[in-house]
Amino acid sequence: MDPYALKKLNQCRRERRAALLVTDLGDGRDRVVVEGDPVSGLLGEAVEKAFRSDKSATVEVDGRTFFLNVHLPPPRLVMIGAVHISQALAPMARMAGFDVHIIDPRTAFASPERFSGVRLDAEWPEEALARSPLDAYCALAALTHDPKIDDPALMAALEAGCFYVGALGSRKTHAKRVERLTAAGVPSSAIERVHAPIGLAIGAASPPEIAVAVLAEIIEALRSRGLEARKGEAA
Repeated sequence: MDPYALKKLNQCRRERRAALLVTDLGDGRDRVVVEGDPVSGLLGEAVEKAFRSDKSATVEVDGRTFFLNVHLPPPRLVMIGAVHISQALAPMARMAGFDVHIIDPRTAFASPERFSGVRLDAEWPEEALARSPLDAYCALAALTHDPKIDDPALMAALEAGCFYVGALGSRKTHAKRVERLTAAGVPSSAIERVHAPIGLAIGAASPPEIAVAVLAEIIEALRSRGLEARKGEAA
């Protein structure tokens, strides 16, 4: 590997940015493509697919063979609220490959006994997220039903460009949330990114069922990043 390419990959890893090493198997030359960099034609389509799937692959384009080696940051799931849904969602998300982080200033809920083996911060989201900033490879699920706790976290997630932002609550509850976020100066285009009611509509009722619906929606968002924007451009 070219030393410059290795340096760039390491920089992307430190910055939690997705990158891909494209190697021409014919002449051995390689280059680093950072997610969002323009790559035209069929090779560009293969690069986008590799970023979404997180699967390295060999592709043939115009008579040339390339190996696409994907380097994605580990996806993070930040849950605001050490609640029953979080107790079910945390182990599921860890099995699916997510780094899990639970934040709740209510010490009666945020106890190590209820969340063994999971990063847990019993403090306000503003404080915890200042130390561990959100980014484009983070999903945030606001689960407390308390605007004082949920709203600042939602605003931080929207500002950071998290690939998924969801909030627990009915449509009536979300309508009030929209009013609060709008009053706080959050653009309507950003508010529209909030998945609320949270989770896929599978008729989930119990905390474990809701956790399944939420994790499924998060995975769907992770694997379809960028597709909605391209559909809009094609319309």
